[in-house]
Amino acid sequence: MKEKVDAIIEALKQRYADAPCALHYEKDYELMIAVRLSAQCTDARVNITCVELFEKFPTVESMADGDILDIEAIVRPCGLYHTKAQNIKDACRILVEEYNGIVPDDMDALLALPGVGRKIANLLLGDIYKKGGVVTDTHCIRICGRLGFYPETVKEP
Repeated sequence: MKEKVDAIIEALKQRYADAPCALHYEKDYELMIAVRLSAQCTDARVNITCVELFEKFPTVESMADGDILDIEAIVRPCGLYHTKAQNIKDACRILVEEYNGIVPDDMDALLALPGVGRKIANLLLGDIYKKGGVVTDTHCIRICGRLGFYPETVKEP
């Protein structure tokens, strides 16, 4: 099994050596917002939504001070918009008040931000700060099964 895993990892490194993030962003906090919006939503929809969101709120300060109803109206197409909008506004407020508008480079600090769990924190640490971490989601379970790490179907006893 170890040899199989090593071969798969090597093939993935060769195939996706410079795999870019599918979410479009220019500033570190924009990635934090885009990743938060991506829950239960496609990356394509998030990228479209973020264009309007970042035009209306061009700075982390403007997002923190933004009217929640305006944020909700823009992020609505991404689903779960009440929670996502409130998380975004609150996280941006904390970035402004506690981190001078910069996404922190520390796991514990990231996990304290509203709407940021381990998956988002690891993604931010990897993409922004090039710190290693594991970013996985439910697709990994299916892929691991197809790669033979465990049976794809479980037989009932």
